[in-house]
Amino acid sequence: MRDIDLKMMIREKTIVLWNKKITSPYYNIGIQCGEGFSSSKPGQFLMLNLQGRHPFLRRPFSIHRLIKKKGTVVGVELLYKVVGEFTGILASVKKGEPVDILGPLGNGFLFKNSFRRIFIVAGGIGVAPMLFFALSLRSKGFDLCRSTLFIGGKGQKDILCADTFANMGIDILIATEDGSRGKKGLVTDLLNTRLKKNVADIIYACGPVPMLKQVARIARLDGIECQISTESVMACGVGACLGCAVKAINSSNRYMHVCLDGPVFDSANFDIS
Repeated sequence: MRDIDLKMMIREKTIVLWNKKITSPYYNIGIQCGEGFSSSKPGQFLMLNLQGRHPFLRRPFSIHRLIKKKGTVVGVELLYKVVGEFTGILASVKKGEPVDILGPLGNGFLFKNSFRRIFIVAGGIGVAPMLFFALSLRSKGFDLCRSTLFIGGKGQKDILCADTFANMGIDILIATEDGSRGKKGLVTDLLNTRLKKNVADIIYACGPVPMLKQVARIARLDGIECQISTESVMACGVGACLGCAVKAINSSNRYMHVCLDGPVFDSANFDIS
């Protein structure tokens, strides 16, 4: 288990810049922050507290994008899905209301300059950290046109940010389980089909655990490097509560913790059983 670098962790009592419904049950929220968050890496997350509103414990959210003004980071953008009490209350928060954030936390995606063709797999709200990742790659001069983004969901409403990615030049393949958009079926089926035509240097994935297990399985069978970002219930984000343990393989410990060892893992260490 790695120790949190407290020097890089920032806590800020701040305010909401906007909170907009995209399509039920998905929302986009902008939160004001200081320039210290410019050190955030794609795949990292922050812990959000609603400043006195119940429930009182913080909740984790992937950083969707950094908000910049004249080149300076002035806020963080989050993409979230209303699935429980906390996010239900969060959806009612208005512009200017107070919130408390702690971050950036966790380990982000790793990228090598030798990569030329990358595959990105996002299931539903799993697209949240992938926009930050793609924007970061583009800012470094990486040619996204040679890469492919696979977006999956149960239905059309679960396909998020497709137009934003398309405007960045990345090839996009979409699958929905009900066939309402793109190809009917699972996004991992699209991945399998494309891998028969094109070889990827690496696969990056974020989404539901069953999807991540299948992506990890595909990568393992094809001998492709793969990094997966997984979510977990956690109360602290800094390794104190130990509530975010996940099974591990190829590790000296039987379990790893999403907040400290992740949320991005090498899929070789991910239990796909």
